[in-house]
Amino acid sequence: MTKRRAFLKSAALAAAALPLASFQTHSNWSLDPLSRTFTDPEDYWRMVRKQFPLKEGQTYFNNGTMGPTPGYVLDAMIDHMLHYNREAASIDYKDGSGPELLSGYFPYIELREKLAELINCDYKELSLIQNATFGMNYVGMGLDLKEGDELLNTNQEHGGGFGAWQTLAKRRGCVYKQATIPIPANDPQEIIDAIFKEVTPKTKVIAIPHIVSVYGTIMPVEAICERARQQGIFTILDGAQCVGHIDVDVKAIGCDAYYSSLHKWFLAPPGSGLLYVNKDVVGDIWTTVASYNWDNQDDHGFRLMQNGTGNPALITGYNASVEFFQSIGKDRWLSRIKELGAYLRDGLKELPHVTISSSTNEAMAAGITTYAVDGLTGPELQKTLWERERLQPRSVGKELMRHSVHIYNSKEEIDRALGVIRDLA
Repeated sequence: MTKRRAFLKSAALAAAALPLASFQTHSNWSLDPLSRTFTDPEDYWRMVRKQFPLKEGQTYFNNGTMGPTPGYVLDAMIDHMLHYNREAASIDYKDGSGPELLSGYFPYIELREKLAELINCDYKELSLIQNATFGMNYVGMGLDLKEGDELLNTNQEHGGGFGAWQTLAKRRGCVYKQATIPIPANDPQEIIDAIFKEVTPKTKVIAIPHIVSVYGTIMPVEAICERARQQGIFTILDGAQCVGHIDVDVKAIGCDAYYSSLHKWFLAPPGSGLLYVNKDVVGDIWTTVASYNWDNQDDHGFRLMQNGTGNPALITGYNASVEFFQSIGKDRWLSRIKELGAYLRDGLKELPHVTISSSTNEAMAAGITTYAVDGLTGPELQKTLWERERLQPRSVGKELMRHSVHIYNSKEEIDRALGVIRDLA
């Protein structure tokens, strides 16, 4: 029995080591190819696909939930973890002789400056957080709201977009309300009207998605924030689906706060998020998680990202994901997503047994397309796509399929999906 246990233990350890061993055999996790030009643009994107340790013969179409991490980013994280664990005794974390052993206590100014440039703000207005839900809660719980104050969401929120506001309504006696957004939404003015139909003199917060998680609708946030500002209403946007998906300029949008999960479209490792709060209002927001710098009035972004000890390799990976994005270039990255999204929607429009729930106004759509196929539930369609062609989008609810496309996808893969759906007529 003892020998059997020892064998099982050694076998389990060997199996656990296989993914790492396989990953280490790849010799091309480099940024160098990403800045090259190709005569055929599709050759460039085929090269980009090789920068991900995704299995050949399988297609991932679920970037709206979690983006695959590029090999370059994984390599940076693994290198950091291995170095620390080898050199732990020789590193004095106070004198900077090695990689930072902790996260959660440092301002990470260089990384915040890069991200601030990406969304157009001052780095002191930006906090590094774990994900979008953290951002919503840091702001919501930090606002000095009172009984009777009205908080306005839409009826198309992700749980990470409504949880804090419903909690505040129950805890502090605020009034929680939802605006009803049309499906599909093709007219920006209809959305604006639906939101402000619910606004009263008691409305203190409008908290809405920049991109709707289920349907991929790009909301007319600039017009909404401008009108809210005229009425003295605090605006906070759920940008979980946005950074790395569409251009985000928080100053042009004019919101008071904005949060995002960068493990989705930006392809950063899970646990990489950001929170922006405008410098003109951030002083009114209480610190939610308090540590050494809970009252730092010079760098409010640092104040709001106090969260205690975390994984420092994650910060290394976060920074590497910025380098990966910059090497491809924002315009090329975002344009490719838009191109593939439109290609999918154009193909679906030709199929009479498909109903598209996403916006078909291309100004309000990008890389997410949600649809239904007559006669099949969402889970049945997901299973069929996987069994026939090893394609993996994500079903949502009982009827719908949410189909995300990103830079590692190809038109050939989309054609295969359309082929399966066409055969289901």
